[in-house]
Amino acid sequence: MFFVLIYQRKLNLVLKYIKTNSKLILFLGAINPFLYYLVLFKAYDLLPAQEAQAINYTWALTLAFLSVPFLKQKLYFVDILAGLLCYFGVVIIATKGDPFSMNFSNLHGVAYALLSTVLWSFYWLYSTKSKADPIVGLFSNFLFSMPMILIYFVLTEDFRVPDLNGILGAAYVGFFEMGITFLFWLKAMQTTSNTSEISNLIFISPFLSLVFIYFILGEKIYMSTLGGLAFIISGLVLVAIFDKKKVKKAKKLSS
Repeated sequence: MFFVLIYQRKLNLVLKYIKTNSKLILFLGAINPFLYYLVLFKAYDLLPAQEAQAINYTWALTLAFLSVPFLKQKLYFVDILAGLLCYFGVVIIATKGDPFSMNFSNLHGVAYALLSTVLWSFYWLYSTKSKADPIVGLFSNFLFSMPMILIYFVLTEDFRVPDLNGILGAAYVGFFEMGITFLFWLKAMQTTSNTSEISNLIFISPFLSLVFIYFILGEKIYMSTLGGLAFIISGLVLVAIFDKKKVKKAKKLSS
């Protein structure tokens, strides 16, 4: 992102943004990437990748629920129904297809995965207070989080040079997780004439992730994961359809 800002000649905006928003940047940087990735990676340590990634996709619903107290938005019946669908899907995945037994394969892992959705939602809710260029804002947050990560590392880990797999893994996470993918998403949003058309493509992601998990990690994909994911996606699609209707209704009223 540093090189992108240089290319776009926006590096001077970073200093201006930091001078006027240092407390907000510090707060956002503490949430993401610092706390969010500590929690998310702990979830991936405790759970199979297919379970952690499926549960993590409920963040969109968590965001909708947290928008009620924080942004004073209304909670509709559709939101409650979607919540029941999504979190029933989480229970199916976490109990390996036996939801009514409530016998979780790893309750701590599920708790960490759900907590990651709360942190992610808090990050985006408080990001609405920032009026900065998205790349400037994200770069500043990451810049402020670096000392936190370094201090945590020094206090909790012994320093050692990672092997090649460790370096490649770290580079992969940094480059794809919130690097080039974020830039591609911004470019898509700027290019399209209909944001809903590309936002629907998000629903391909969890199923595509399962393909990578199967072929790259060699994990056997459980039917319970597919079933639970189907419930989660159904809930998210329900909310997306309802949101579209609200937008259309608002446009009609304004015209």
